[in-house]
Amino acid sequence: MATQDMAQSVMRRKPIDDIEEENKHSGLHRSLGLWQLTAIGVGGIIGVGIFSLAGLVAHGSETEPGVGPAVLVSFLIAGLASAAAALSYAEFAGMIPRAGSAYTYGYVALGEIIGWFIGWDLLLEYIAIVAVVAIGISGYFDAALSGVGIQMPDWMTSTPDEGTGGIINLPAILVCLLVTWILSRGTKTFGRFELIAVGIKVVLILFIIGLGIFYINTNNYNPFFPSGFGPVVAGSATVFFAVFGYDAMSTAAEEATDGKKHMPKAIILSLVIAMLLYVAATLVLTGMQNFTEIDPKAGFASAFNSVGLPVIATIISVFAVLSILTVMLTFLLGVTRVWFSMSRDGLLPGWFSKTDKHGTPQRVTWIAGAGAAVLAGVLPIKAVADLTNIGILAAFVVVCLSVIVFRYKKPDAPRTFRLPLMPLVPAFGVFASLFLMFQLHWETWLRFVIWLVVGLIIYFTYGRKHSLMNPDSPRHEEIVEMHRPLP
Repeated sequence: MATQDMAQSVMRRKPIDDIEEENKHSGLHRSLGLWQLTAIGVGGIIGVGIFSLAGLVAHGSETEPGVGPAVLVSFLIAGLASAAAALSYAEFAGMIPRAGSAYTYGYVALGEIIGWFIGWDLLLEYIAIVAVVAIGISGYFDAALSGVGIQMPDWMTSTPDEGTGGIINLPAILVCLLVTWILSRGTKTFGRFELIAVGIKVVLILFIIGLGIFYINTNNYNPFFPSGFGPVVAGSATVFFAVFGYDAMSTAAEEATDGKKHMPKAIILSLVIAMLLYVAATLVLTGMQNFTEIDPKAGFASAFNSVGLPVIATIISVFAVLSILTVMLTFLLGVTRVWFSMSRDGLLPGWFSKTDKHGTPQRVTWIAGAGAAVLAGVLPIKAVADLTNIGILAAFVVVCLSVIVFRYKKPDAPRTFRLPLMPLVPAFGVFASLFLMFQLHWETWLRFVIWLVVGLIIYFTYGRKHSLMNPDSPRHEEIVEMHRPLP
């Protein structure tokens, strides 16, 4: 009997009607329109993936051969897998515009334990994304200073694993704290900054493409697959980091002026814009410089230096730092809103879901920012990128499965967007995401499993008992007390 009760409790599903009521009293401020949401999505997708990971996968590393110009194919494979998930996110976002994103979708469609699993997963993955982007910014910051004759010491710009005498990546730590402060100023301030910064980013990439075309040497495209097709597929698992971001944007649904209408459009628009820019930019990068000579940390700066344009390389490095900040902001927003949502549902202590006068959950914002700073300061970029990718791919599997289950369980639920070719599109998303997950190194899987085991311990010792879906939860008494009128 006890086993049956436990099974029922972990599979309890959150009703959509409860979500609608919670949204009215969330404490988050609604100030984001369609183009601000799209800017957050583009800001999350385009960043370190194009400015750093494209060069890293093209050039190769000690453990992975360079894929050369075929990095373009790596991006297309990753983008195809991501598109299936993006359509699934769009359907859910138009139906359940809530801060929890994939966590909430899994909770509603598949049950509490699945929701917890994906929410706990995203807490680590989004923090890791902020960290890997900070590492990418550090590389361009170093390149920018080198362009004006300032050389930073290796001990403060790299980690011990890189073998360059590094101790700590200080610029990466500082930039994590900077974006945390920006986000802490409130969603309205953040939305304005994101819109301006993303505009600068898109102009920068168009400038790179427009100028770089004149310096392409077609001999650099031969051979197009220097290491065969296998490493290209493996490379797609790494650059997958570059083709999501809309998922973190969907966590801002409760801060949208019209989430049901604008979220699906913003998700699709942001991915389409990003993929068009990726295709053109990777062709320019590998056409300007032989892939064996590309700097894996600052690819485009390296390419323009190679054709005798060091001033342009310095300009790119300076603006790359600013543009990559938008990725950090998007994912830091994502982790704080997932954390806030899990806390509000009772799965984590209510202390985390308190908001300030700006409608910002300050406590989780600064905790997440500090965690990202620690990861960025001590880990190399590929280790953090792979850890990030396995978590996001797991989230995509859950969301694609959830949209299939919910379409058949709740076919009449109001939807502002319905993905086409159900269930073929989300099923493809499931298989593509699993395929990319199995391209990652066993050490990445080990770290992932350890994190999930820690999460299960917390769930069964705290979350299951305190969940608001549990009629006997102590959190019910706290909520009644909080809303009791003062004498």
